[in-house]
Amino acid sequence: MTDMAQAVRLARVDLTLVFRNRTALVNAVLLPLLIAGALASTDITGGTAGIPAAQYLMTGMMAFILIFATFMNLAGFYAGRREDLVLKRLLGGPASKAAILGGSALGATVVYLGQVVILCVLMAVVMDTGAPADVPLLLLGALLGAAFFSLLAMAVSGLSSTGEMAQIATLPVVLLLVGGSPVMLPQEILPETLRTPIEFLPMTPIVEIMRTAYLGLDYIGTSHEPLGLLERWSAALPSLGLLVAWIAVAALLARTFFRWDPRRG
Repeated sequence: MTDMAQAVRLARVDLTLVFRNRTALVNAVLLPLLIAGALASTDITGGTAGIPAAQYLMTGMMAFILIFATFMNLAGFYAGRREDLVLKRLLGGPASKAAILGGSALGATVVYLGQVVILCVLMAVVMDTGAPADVPLLLLGALLGAAFFSLLAMAVSGLSSTGEMAQIATLPVVLLLVGGSPVMLPQEILPETLRTPIEFLPMTPIVEIMRTAYLGLDYIGTSHEPLGLLERWSAALPSLGLLVAWIAVAALLARTFFRWDPRRG
């Protein structure tokens, strides 16, 4: 059986476990959807960066919920499985290391993509935004974002002694990556001294790509003007390049800090 087939098989097992575990189901699946649903149903007046404020927030939420399904969920999942010796047992079977880690990441990514679909439907129905302007670009941004946070989760899990500690360890990282990114507020309102470093945070290109892809407007630059198909992809190239660079950094961190052996005993 190939690594891909093994990864898919393990992803199916992980998805079954997530939907059977009430804590994981609430934290990774339901909580982000409840937050998004509350935002969609809230009567937010005014505009932000050339569109209704609610649309701006909801398109930012499509990137923000990556934190729940992939980063926080997987960090605790990897650490918990390591300490319970599950990873060691899996290594003794036919699956390779890449298939074992990739299967969990694939399962988390499937959950996240399902959440994105639900948000798109919610926006189309409640906010009358219509379908995403560029589905392939939206999907690419989502998949690259999931790859980055899955690798970062591997690194954090290796620095944590338990699954619970791994999830707690993700919080300062979340505050750093999300706090200054354009998830909720446009960068134009920030002081110039903060704007440049924030542009290089990994969450920023994810938000820019997905918001531009959904709305068909330029949220990678500051013009917010309508973009054609080729213009969207051309405008997204710098953000895609930055995101790929961050994926390489996360892969290096995962390779350095991830552990297969338990920390205790």
